[in-house]
Amino acid sequence: MQKRSGICVAGNMIVDITYPVDVMPQSGQLVPITGDPIRTTGGAVNNVIVDLAKLDPSLPLQAVGRIGKDSEGELTKNYLSQFPNIDLSCVKEEGITSFTLVMSENITRQRTFFTFGGAGDAFCEADIDWSKIQGDIFHIGYILLLKTLDEADPEYGTKMARLLKSAKEHGLKTSIDVVTEAGDRFQKLVTPAMKYTDYCVINEMEAQSTTGVLLRDADGTLHPENMKAALEKMKALGVSTWAVIHCPEGGWGLDENNNFVSEASVKLPKGYIQGTVGAGDAFCAGVLLAAEKKQTLLEALHLGAASACASLRMPGATEGMTTVTEVLALHKTLE
Repeated sequence: MQKRSGICVAGNMIVDITYPVDVMPQSGQLVPITGDPIRTTGGAVNNVIVDLAKLDPSLPLQAVGRIGKDSEGELTKNYLSQFPNIDLSCVKEEGITSFTLVMSENITRQRTFFTFGGAGDAFCEADIDWSKIQGDIFHIGYILLLKTLDEADPEYGTKMARLLKSAKEHGLKTSIDVVTEAGDRFQKLVTPAMKYTDYCVINEMEAQSTTGVLLRDADGTLHPENMKAALEKMKALGVSTWAVIHCPEGGWGLDENNNFVSEASVKLPKGYIQGTVGAGDAFCAGVLLAAEKKQTLLEALHLGAASACASLRMPGATEGMTTVTEVLALHKTLE
């Protein structure tokens, strides 16, 4: 069998249309938009694959997903085409590109999202020609935001779980990410996918909703003492290799031998954070790159944390990312 190398990133391909506002309005209120809207690529595919391309320009990468035949689709293609190591031949063009209206608060830097599924809602396993997937790792996101793949499957629970099973049968290691939402769909949609997942990299609220283990109170209090129990539940649900939970305070994981490791976040100086929209995807990209390079999970958490720090220094999802050497050096200066 031919030795595989590289990472395939599949799933949501979204254009973010960001509007700056001073504060989010209450229902029925009007709030002025304080500047011009900015269009940027977003979603699991666009964010993670660009972060990976910047971290390691020599790493073979494939994008798999759906965009529309419209200006947002052209924006996506033009941006990803800037990176020679990203293969776009498996991206299907049909319908209207998925987009998200992002209300970005000028003072707090918090963002509120209104999303339109568009072409991404139709993305399914039939869009994937497994004979063309050359990578070692198949990463897909976001569960809960891929309408067709979130549908029920009589044998595997969800169509996403069936797709991940197919990926493993084709010799790929699998990785998943989840979108954060308010609701009770996590256990129904995420747990079937975990049975066929090698690497699961999710935030504390997603892990809490999936496992039922309390990780953050309603008042915002974090419970790091419960991280190991949540990770053990993720492993029990089927995650075979690395189970990882991240949040602003740090990263925690169980490795392939069920060793528990953690990495505390560095204290960032006041004014450092210019945008939070891409931090989770940046962390995920760092972990995936470490996995592809056969590094330890502790090294992966460190690279994930450094990548997130690089992302936080710029407003856009991928603007702050640079090479592995540079993000690690940046992180060192912040320690």
